[in-house]
Amino acid sequence: MSASRSEIQEALLQLDELTRRLRRECPWDREQDERTIVPHTLEEAYELADAAQQRDDGKLLDELGDVLFQVHFLALLLEERGAGDLAAVAQHTRQKLIRRHPHVFSDTEVAGAADVLRNWDEIKKGEEGRERGVFAEVPENLPSLLHARKLQRRAASSGFDVDGVEIPLQTVRDELEQLEAVAEAGDSEAVRDARFHELGDLLFAAVNVARKLHVDPELALRSSSERFRARLEAAAELASRDGRAWDDLAREQQLAYYARVVSQSSD
Repeated sequence: MSASRSEIQEALLQLDELTRRLRRECPWDREQDERTIVPHTLEEAYELADAAQQRDDGKLLDELGDVLFQVHFLALLLEERGAGDLAAVAQHTRQKLIRRHPHVFSDTEVAGAADVLRNWDEIKKGEEGRERGVFAEVPENLPSLLHARKLQRRAASSGFDVDGVEIPLQTVRDELEQLEAVAEAGDSEAVRDARFHELGDLLFAAVNVARKLHVDPELALRSSSERFRARLEAAAELASRDGRAWDDLAREQQLAYYARVVSQSSD
């Protein structure tokens, strides 16, 4: 059963009161400012993303709470220096969401989600105080895969894009061929530079495919990494059951155990 509006309001007020008490009475919380707390905010956001990717509702509930506390804490820091408060934060984002959803709150018509994103970017560009340019206000400290996707999305919103996924897929194939051409071409500085650039181009092209398929590249790569870890740990466990230490196995033996795990997982 869902909580009532009054129960939601009471829970948020209690969290706000708790945040204020921690700020007053906890030595660690008193020492924090936005620069020291934001690394924790980013960590909580990644843990939230992991819970969502795993479709773990219990963990999602827990991590949402951690992120919500971060919002309360950072809003309190604004309040302390007279730059805003939680109410101002909520009102600001409410007005922004209304402004950027004219298809909901006005008479603008959209054909689908792609139109919504294009309108969002156009409205954002026209807002007071915004930087100008195709790539204005793209954060430089985003993880590389998300930074690439953000740049590609901005370019697409300006009209610089292609329909469908076939051309981006072909670009991945082309970039892979170019990387293969320099992969074993010696070890001069020029070749190392070429490998560096070709690998970057390949990753950038793969991110573009992810964008076209509406897949988050950061979460997709994390999921793949987790599958690799689970499979390798399972392979080491198989070897252990056979009385063999993983680190003592020859490479071919390790690969054979790993192949067994992959085969079992695909059955």
